[in-house]
Amino acid sequence: MSQELTTTTLYDKTLGCLLGGLIGDAIGTPTEGKDYRRIQAQFGWVDDFDCDGTDDTVMKVLLAEALIATRGYATLDDWARQWLDDWDAIFGDKRGKFFISVLHTAQKLRRHALPRQAALGNMPSSSSAMCISPVGIVNACHPRQAALQAYNLAALIHVYDVGFCQDGAAAMAAAVAEAFKLDADIESVLQAAVDAILPQSGEEMLARIERSLALARSTGEYRAFRQAVYADRDHVFCRITCDSRETIPLALAVLLLGEGDLERCVCYAANLGRDADTIATMVGAIAGALNGMQGIREDWVSKAHDVSSWDQQELAHRLCRAALSKHEQETQARSRFEELLQGE
Repeated sequence: MSQELTTTTLYDKTLGCLLGGLIGDAIGTPTEGKDYRRIQAQFGWVDDFDCDGTDDTVMKVLLAEALIATRGYATLDDWARQWLDDWDAIFGDKRGKFFISVLHTAQKLRRHALPRQAALGNMPSSSSAMCISPVGIVNACHPRQAALQAYNLAALIHVYDVGFCQDGAAAMAAAVAEAFKLDADIESVLQAAVDAILPQSGEEMLARIERSLALARSTGEYRAFRQAVYADRDHVFCRITCDSRETIPLALAVLLLGEGDLERCVCYAANLGRDADTIATMVGAIAGALNGMQGIREDWVSKAHDVSSWDQQELAHRLCRAALSKHEQETQARSRFEELLQGE
Protein backbone atom coordinates (compact mmCIF):
# COMPACT_ATOMS: atom_id res chain seq x y z
CA MET A 1 0.00 0.00 0.00
CA SER A 2 1.43 3.39 -1.04
CA GLN A 3 2.28 5.39 2.07
CA GLU A 4 2.08 8.60 0.05
CA LEU A 5 -1.52 7.93 -0.99
CA THR A 6 -2.71 7.00 2.50
CA THR A 7 -1.70 10.43 3.81
CA THR A 8 -4.03 12.27 1.40
CA THR A 9 -7.43 13.73 2.10
CA LEU A 10 -8.73 11.59 -0.77
CA TYR A 11 -7.82 8.42 1.13
CA ASP A 12 -9.11 9.80 4.43
CA LYS A 13 -12.51 10.59 2.94
CA THR A 14 -12.62 7.31 1.01
CA LEU A 15 -11.97 5.23 4.11
CA GLY A 16 -14.43 7.38 6.05
CA CYS A 17 -17.06 6.72 3.37
CA LEU A 18 -16.50 2.96 3.41
CA LEU A 19 -16.44 2.63 7.19
CA GLY A 20 -19.37 5.01 7.60
CA GLY A 21 -21.43 2.87 5.27
CA LEU A 22 -20.40 -0.36 6.97
CA ILE A 23 -21.19 1.02 10.43
CA GLY A 24 -24.56 2.28 9.25
CA ASP A 25 -25.41 -1.10 7.75
CA ALA A 26 -24.37 -2.87 10.94
CA ILE A 27 -26.11 -0.55 13.39
CA GLY A 28 -29.35 -0.76 11.42
CA THR A 29 -29.30 -4.56 11.16
CA PRO A 30 -31.25 -5.39 14.36
CA THR A 31 -33.95 -2.78 13.67
CA GLU A 32 -34.53 -3.55 9.99
CA GLY A 33 -38.20 -3.95 9.19
CA LYS A 34 -39.42 -2.79 12.60
CA ASP A 35 -41.76 0.00 13.68
CA TYR A 36 -39.97 2.59 15.79
CA ARG A 37 -42.27 1.89 18.74
CA ARG A 38 -41.29 -1.77 18.65
CA ILE A 39 -37.64 -0.71 18.55
CA GLN A 40 -38.15 1.42 21.66
CA ALA A 41 -39.85 -1.44 23.48
CA GLN A 42 -37.25 -4.03 22.47
CA PHE A 43 -33.98 -2.06 22.49
CA GLY A 44 -34.63 1.34 24.02
CA TRP A 45 -32.22 3.41 21.90
CA VAL A 46 -29.89 1.64 19.45
CA ASP A 47 -26.47 3.29 19.49
CA ASP A 48 -23.90 0.57 18.79
CA PHE A 49 -23.23 -2.42 16.54
CA ASP A 50 -21.72 -5.88 16.76
CA CYS A 51 -21.84 -7.30 13.20
CA ASP A 52 -20.58 -6.49 9.71
CA GLY A 53 -23.96 -5.65 8.22
CA THR A 54 -26.08 -7.18 5.49
CA ASP A 55 -26.30 -7.42 1.70
CA ASP A 56 -25.78 -3.65 1.51
CA THR A 57 -22.09 -4.02 2.34
CA VAL A 58 -21.61 -7.13 0.20
CA MET A 59 -23.07 -5.40 -2.84
CA LYS A 60 -20.93 -2.36 -2.17
CA VAL A 61 -17.76 -4.46 -2.22
CA LEU A 62 -18.82 -6.14 -5.48
CA LEU A 63 -19.36 -2.74 -7.05
CA ALA A 64 -16.06 -1.46 -5.71
CA GLU A 65 -14.24 -4.42 -7.22
CA ALA A 66 -15.87 -3.79 -10.61
CA LEU A 67 -14.78 -0.14 -10.47
CA ILE A 68 -11.25 -1.08 -9.46
CA ALA A 69 -10.97 -3.64 -12.28
CA THR A 70 -12.00 -1.00 -14.85
CA ARG A 71 -9.98 1.88 -13.37
CA GLY A 72 -13.16 3.65 -12.41
CA TYR A 73 -15.14 3.16 -15.61
CA ALA A 74 -17.38 0.21 -14.68
CA THR A 75 -20.64 -0.27 -16.57
CA LEU A 76 -23.58 -2.52 -15.81
CA ASP A 77 -21.83 -5.25 -17.83
CA ASP A 78 -18.76 -5.01 -15.61
CA TRP A 79 -20.84 -5.15 -12.43
CA ALA A 80 -22.74 -8.17 -13.77
CA ARG A 81 -19.45 -9.94 -14.46
CA GLN A 82 -18.37 -9.25 -10.89
CA TRP A 83 -21.58 -10.85 -9.57
CA LEU A 84 -20.87 -14.00 -11.55
CA ASP A 85 -17.18 -14.10 -10.61
CA ASP A 86 -18.00 -13.66 -6.89
CA TRP A 87 -21.09 -15.86 -6.88
CA ASP A 88 -20.53 -17.07 -3.31
CA ALA A 89 -20.58 -13.51 -2.00
CA ILE A 90 -24.27 -13.41 -2.92
CA PHE A 91 -25.23 -17.05 -2.45
CA GLY A 92 -23.06 -17.71 0.60
CA ASP A 93 -23.57 -17.04 4.29
CA LYS A 94 -25.55 -13.83 3.73
CA ARG A 95 -27.93 -15.17 1.12
CA GLY A 96 -30.84 -14.77 3.52
CA LYS A 97 -30.09 -11.04 3.80
CA PHE A 98 -30.44 -10.39 0.06
CA PHE A 99 -33.59 -8.96 -1.46
CA ILE A 100 -35.32 -11.44 -3.75
CA SER A 101 -34.88 -9.22 -6.82
CA VAL A 102 -31.10 -9.37 -6.53
CA LEU A 103 -31.11 -13.16 -6.15
CA HIS A 104 -33.46 -13.44 -9.13
CA THR A 105 -31.36 -11.06 -11.22
CA ALA A 106 -28.21 -13.03 -10.46
CA GLN A 107 -29.87 -16.26 -11.53
CA LYS A 108 -31.09 -14.66 -14.76
CA LEU A 109 -27.57 -13.41 -15.50
CA ARG A 110 -26.13 -16.86 -14.94
CA ARG A 111 -28.74 -18.76 -16.93
CA HIS A 112 -29.95 -16.70 -19.87
CA ALA A 113 -30.19 -12.89 -19.63
CA LEU A 114 -27.98 -10.13 -20.96
CA PRO A 115 -27.09 -7.60 -18.23
CA ARG A 116 -29.23 -4.88 -19.81
CA GLN A 117 -32.24 -7.23 -19.81
CA ALA A 118 -31.82 -8.86 -16.41
CA ALA A 119 -33.67 -6.16 -14.46
CA LEU A 120 -36.93 -6.43 -16.42
CA GLY A 121 -39.79 -7.32 -14.09
CA ASN A 122 -37.93 -6.50 -10.87
CA MET A 123 -39.75 -4.99 -7.91
CA PRO A 124 -38.73 -1.59 -6.54
CA SER A 125 -35.97 -1.67 -3.95
CA SER A 126 -32.90 0.22 -2.76
CA SER A 127 -30.53 -2.52 -3.94
CA SER A 128 -28.63 -0.16 -6.25
CA ALA A 129 -28.75 3.02 -4.17
CA MET A 130 -27.65 1.31 -0.95
CA CYS A 131 -24.29 0.26 -2.42
CA ILE A 132 -23.58 3.02 -4.95
CA SER A 133 -21.17 5.09 -2.82
CA PRO A 134 -18.00 3.74 -4.54
CA VAL A 135 -19.23 5.49 -7.69
CA GLY A 136 -19.14 8.75 -5.75
CA ILE A 137 -15.59 7.91 -4.65
CA VAL A 138 -14.16 7.33 -8.14
CA ASN A 139 -15.94 10.49 -9.28
CA ALA A 140 -14.89 12.51 -6.24
CA CYS A 141 -15.82 16.21 -6.55
CA HIS A 142 -17.74 15.54 -9.79
CA PRO A 143 -21.36 14.79 -8.77
CA ARG A 144 -22.80 15.11 -12.27
CA GLN A 145 -20.46 12.43 -13.63
CA ALA A 146 -21.16 10.24 -10.60
CA ALA A 147 -24.89 10.47 -11.31
CA LEU A 148 -24.49 9.53 -14.97
CA GLN A 149 -22.43 6.47 -14.11
CA ALA A 150 -24.88 5.52 -11.35
CA TYR A 151 -27.81 5.63 -13.78
CA ASN A 152 -25.99 3.13 -16.00
CA LEU A 153 -24.91 0.77 -13.20
CA ALA A 154 -28.29 0.80 -11.45
CA ALA A 155 -29.87 -0.45 -14.68
CA LEU A 156 -28.53 -3.89 -13.81
CA ILE A 157 -31.24 -4.11 -11.12
CA HIS A 158 -33.77 -1.38 -11.94
CA VAL A 159 -35.21 -0.29 -15.29
CA TYR A 160 -38.48 0.70 -16.95
CA ASP A 161 -41.35 1.02 -14.45
CA VAL A 162 -38.97 0.99 -11.47
CA GLY A 163 -36.62 3.52 -13.04
CA PHE A 164 -37.16 5.77 -10.03
CA CYS A 165 -34.73 3.45 -8.25
CA GLN A 166 -32.09 4.62 -10.72
CA ASP A 167 -32.95 8.18 -9.64
CA GLY A 168 -32.22 7.16 -6.05
CA ALA A 169 -28.87 5.63 -6.97
CA ALA A 170 -27.89 8.73 -8.93
CA ALA A 171 -28.82 10.97 -6.01
CA MET A 172 -26.73 8.94 -3.55
CA ALA A 173 -23.70 8.76 -5.85
CA ALA A 174 -23.83 12.51 -6.48
CA ALA A 175 -24.16 13.24 -2.76
CA VAL A 176 -21.02 11.23 -2.01
CA ALA A 177 -19.07 12.86 -4.86
CA GLU A 178 -20.08 16.31 -3.60
CA ALA A 179 -19.10 15.39 -0.03
CA PHE A 180 -15.47 14.95 -1.19
CA LYS A 181 -15.17 18.67 -1.96
CA LEU A 182 -13.22 20.51 0.72
CA ASP A 183 -15.85 23.26 0.87
CA ALA A 184 -18.85 20.89 0.86
CA ASP A 185 -21.53 21.25 3.53
CA ILE A 186 -24.92 19.71 4.24
CA GLU A 187 -26.80 22.06 1.93
CA SER A 188 -24.42 21.55 -0.99
CA VAL A 189 -24.65 17.77 -0.56
CA LEU A 190 -28.44 17.87 -0.49
CA GLN A 191 -28.50 20.12 -3.55
CA ALA A 192 -26.14 17.80 -5.43
CA ALA A 193 -28.43 14.87 -4.70
CA VAL A 194 -31.46 16.76 -6.01
CA ASP A 195 -29.64 18.12 -9.06
CA ALA A 196 -28.55 14.60 -10.02
CA ILE A 197 -32.10 13.44 -10.69
CA LEU A 198 -33.63 13.78 -14.15
CA PRO A 199 -36.16 16.62 -13.77
CA GLN A 200 -39.00 15.05 -15.78
CA SER A 201 -38.38 11.32 -15.56
CA GLY A 202 -37.49 11.66 -11.88
CA GLU A 203 -40.34 13.98 -10.95
CA GLU A 204 -41.83 11.56 -8.41
CA MET A 205 -38.55 11.05 -6.56
CA LEU A 206 -37.90 14.79 -6.51
CA ALA A 207 -41.34 15.48 -5.06
CA ARG A 208 -40.86 12.88 -2.33
CA ILE A 209 -37.43 14.26 -1.41
CA GLU A 210 -38.82 17.79 -1.26
CA ARG A 211 -41.66 16.64 1.02
CA SER A 212 -39.32 14.75 3.35
CA LEU A 213 -36.84 17.61 3.66
CA ALA A 214 -39.67 20.08 4.25
CA LEU A 215 -40.98 17.86 7.04
CA ALA A 216 -37.51 17.66 8.58
CA ARG A 217 -37.14 21.43 8.51
CA SER A 218 -40.62 22.11 9.88
CA THR A 219 -40.33 19.64 12.78
CA GLY A 220 -36.80 20.78 13.51
CA GLU A 221 -35.60 17.77 15.49
CA TYR A 222 -35.37 14.01 15.08
CA ARG A 223 -38.04 12.61 17.39
CA ALA A 224 -40.67 15.05 16.23
CA PHE A 225 -39.75 14.21 12.64
CA ARG A 226 -39.97 10.47 13.30
CA GLN A 227 -43.41 10.83 14.86
CA ALA A 228 -44.59 12.99 11.97
CA VAL A 229 -43.28 10.49 9.41
CA TYR A 230 -45.26 7.65 10.95
CA ALA A 231 -48.34 9.85 11.31
CA ASP A 232 -48.10 10.73 7.61
CA ARG A 233 -47.26 7.18 6.58
CA ASP A 234 -49.62 7.18 3.58
CA HIS A 235 -47.51 9.88 1.94
CA VAL A 236 -44.06 8.77 3.14
CA PHE A 237 -44.06 4.98 3.25
CA CYS A 238 -44.35 2.57 0.33
CA ARG A 239 -45.90 -0.89 0.13
CA ILE A 240 -42.43 -2.40 -0.12
CA THR A 241 -40.34 -1.17 2.80
CA CYS A 242 -37.10 -1.02 0.83
CA ASP A 243 -38.61 1.00 -2.04
CA SER A 244 -36.14 3.77 -2.84
CA ARG A 245 -39.00 6.28 -3.03
CA GLU A 246 -39.14 5.84 0.73
CA THR A 247 -35.49 5.24 1.69
CA ILE A 248 -33.81 8.01 -0.33
CA PRO A 249 -35.98 10.88 1.00
CA LEU A 250 -35.63 9.55 4.55
CA ALA A 251 -31.85 9.18 4.25
CA LEU A 252 -31.49 12.79 3.08
CA ALA A 253 -33.82 14.02 5.84
CA VAL A 254 -31.79 12.14 8.46
CA LEU A 255 -28.59 13.68 7.05
CA LEU A 256 -30.15 17.11 7.51
CA LEU A 257 -31.45 16.43 11.03
CA GLY A 258 -28.16 14.88 12.10
CA GLU A 259 -26.27 17.87 10.67
CA GLY A 260 -23.93 15.48 8.89
CA ASP A 261 -22.57 14.08 12.15
CA LEU A 262 -21.99 10.40 11.44
CA GLU A 263 -22.90 9.02 14.87
CA ARG A 264 -26.13 11.00 15.06
CA CYS A 265 -27.07 10.21 11.47
CA VAL A 266 -26.65 6.43 11.66
CA CYS A 267 -28.31 6.23 15.08
CA TYR A 268 -31.24 8.31 13.85
CA ALA A 269 -31.61 5.97 10.86
CA ALA A 270 -31.35 2.82 12.99
CA ASN A 271 -34.00 4.03 15.42
CA LEU A 272 -36.30 5.14 12.63
CA GLY A 273 -36.98 1.54 11.67
CA ARG A 274 -38.46 0.38 8.36
CA ASP A 275 -35.47 -0.32 6.03
CA ALA A 276 -33.18 0.92 8.78
CA ASP A 277 -29.94 -0.74 7.65
CA THR A 278 -30.22 0.68 4.14
CA ILE A 279 -31.13 4.19 5.28
CA ALA A 280 -28.25 4.07 7.78
CA THR A 281 -25.66 2.75 5.33
CA MET A 282 -26.50 5.44 2.77
CA VAL A 283 -26.40 8.32 5.25
CA GLY A 284 -23.33 6.81 6.90
CA ALA A 285 -21.45 6.74 3.60
CA ILE A 286 -22.30 10.39 2.88
CA ALA A 287 -21.40 11.57 6.39
CA GLY A 288 -18.21 9.50 6.32
CA ALA A 289 -17.14 11.11 3.04
CA LEU A 290 -18.07 14.59 4.28
CA ASN A 291 -16.14 14.42 7.56
CA GLY A 292 -13.45 11.83 6.86
CA MET A 293 -12.01 9.61 9.55
CA GLN A 294 -12.00 12.35 12.17
CA GLY A 295 -15.80 12.15 12.15
CA ILE A 296 -15.89 8.49 13.29
CA ARG A 297 -15.44 7.41 16.90
CA GLU A 298 -12.15 5.56 17.44
CA ASP A 299 -13.86 2.60 19.11
CA TRP A 300 -16.23 2.30 16.16
CA VAL A 301 -13.31 2.41 13.71
CA SER A 302 -11.56 -0.39 15.58
CA LYS A 303 -14.72 -2.47 15.82
CA ALA A 304 -15.57 -1.96 12.15
CA HIS A 305 -12.15 -3.26 11.12
CA ASP A 306 -12.52 -6.24 13.46
CA VAL A 307 -15.96 -7.35 12.25
CA SER A 308 -15.53 -6.63 8.55
CA SER A 309 -15.14 -9.57 6.19
CA TRP A 310 -13.01 -7.36 3.91
CA ASP A 311 -9.94 -5.23 4.58
CA GLN A 312 -11.52 -1.78 4.34
CA GLN A 313 -8.15 0.04 4.35
CA GLU A 314 -6.89 -1.99 1.43
CA LEU A 315 -10.19 -1.54 -0.41
CA ALA A 316 -10.04 2.22 0.18
CA HIS A 317 -6.50 2.32 -1.18
CA ARG A 318 -7.44 0.48 -4.37
CA LEU A 319 -10.52 2.69 -4.88
CA CYS A 320 -8.30 5.76 -4.55
CA ARG A 321 -5.99 4.39 -7.21
CA ALA A 322 -9.00 3.82 -9.48
CA ALA A 323 -10.15 7.39 -8.83
CA LEU A 324 -6.69 8.72 -9.67
CA SER A 325 -6.54 6.69 -12.87
CA LYS A 326 -9.96 7.96 -13.95
CA HIS A 327 -8.96 11.53 -13.18
CA GLU A 328 -5.72 11.18 -15.16
CA GLN A 329 -7.53 9.81 -18.21
CA GLU A 330 -10.06 12.63 -18.13
CA THR A 331 -7.32 15.22 -17.67
CA GLN A 332 -5.61 13.87 -20.78
CA ALA A 333 -8.89 14.08 -22.70
CA ARG A 334 -9.33 17.72 -21.63
CA SER A 335 -5.80 18.52 -22.74
CA ARG A 336 -6.44 17.04 -26.16
CA PHE A 337 -9.69 18.98 -26.42
CA GLU A 338 -7.83 22.21 -25.64
CA GLU A 339 -5.47 21.45 -28.52
CA LEU A 340 -8.46 21.63 -30.83
CA LEU A 341 -9.00 25.25 -29.82
CA GLN A 342 -5.51 26.29 -30.81
CA GLY A 343 -4.73 27.75 -34.21
CA GLU A 344 -2.66 25.99 -36.83
